[in-house]
Amino acid sequence: MSRDIILKERWDLLVEKLSAQFSDGDPLEMDAIIYLVGVQELGQYHKKYKKDEKLNLMHIAICRLLEPYGYYEFEFFDEDGWPHYKVKEALPHLKAGEQSVLMKEALVNYFLEKKYLD
Repeated sequence: MSRDIILKERWDLLVEKLSAQFSDGDPLEMDAIIYLVGVQELGQYHKKYKKDEKLNLMHIAICRLLEPYGYYEFEFFDEDGWPHYKVKEALPHLKAGEQSVLMKEALVNYFLEKKYLD
């Protein structure tokens, strides 16, 4: 099977599993899944987040997701337990479709690493 077909199948399975777990089966969009990764990485699950904190959670997630690709590197946890990353390499200019594929691949790989997907 081609890499694109495998990615699509894994992405569809990931959306299905997370949607069943977190949104009563309504399909989650990519931003919502990125947000979930941010909450997972922060580890503060039972907290209500303000709008700016939600954006920061998504930033944490994107840094963590793109770390294996060499774009970010973990630096430290601050006094509130929030992880901080530094830019190692500037992200390339990608078209919207290419960005979407990169993020889907990064999300699938993250959930494979966490053993949420087989």
